[in-house]
Amino acid sequence: MRTFDELYKMAADRKGGPEAFEATLTTPKTPDELAAIPDDRWLSMMSKCIFQAGFNWKVVENKWPAFEEVFHGFDVARAAFMTDEDIETLLSDKRIIRNGAKIAAIRDNAQFLADLAKEHGSAARFFAKWPDEDYVGLLDVLKLRGTRLSGNTGMYLLRFMGRDSFILSRDVVAALVREGVVDKAATSKRDRLKAQQAFNQWREESGRPFTHISRVLACTVGD
Repeated sequence: MRTFDELYKMAADRKGGPEAFEATLTTPKTPDELAAIPDDRWLSMMSKCIFQAGFNWKVVENKWPAFEEVFHGFDVARAAFMTDEDIETLLSDKRIIRNGAKIAAIRDNAQFLADLAKEHGSAARFFAKWPDEDYVGLLDVLKLRGTRLSGNTGMYLLRFMGRDSFILSRDVVAALVREGVVDKAATSKRDRLKAQQAFNQWREESGRPFTHISRVLACTVGD
């Protein structure tokens, strides 16, 4: 497994040099910044990532203002108490994407967030205080307690909310395979733990967040 410095040089050389490459990196939010995000924004992004999965992201983006209106700003308490009849009514609303399973997931995930708020004061505090070195454990929570938040959907959620994260995209997985960390897509718990250990090591070497390390790995492979 290469050192972070070696991987960084590979990525920077392919992206026009260190200065140009650094300009492409985004800095994750601090725990305090994450904890200050209202829970309705977590529900909104959860829902958006779910609707984007397997669908045209631009279409979802264009329709999202209507989603915000239809779901009353993704108020968690209100969404958690949607009835089956409410969902049936929404399935006839042409302003949104009418996918019954994904609409029902909004109610399920509102209930999930409400439970986290009861346990931790707010769902945002839960996400903010989860230890970085067990990031894959947080992905497990999203999978087990949330609805339709497994796989890359959960990873994109965390990234888009600004939480320090890595995404096991095709290019990142290809880099991990090349470095001997895993030998295939990291979908099993065992392989995700191996990925976590590698990211932890590169973070210790570099002092960089997972978000940067993930980007570095991807850029050693992708165009």
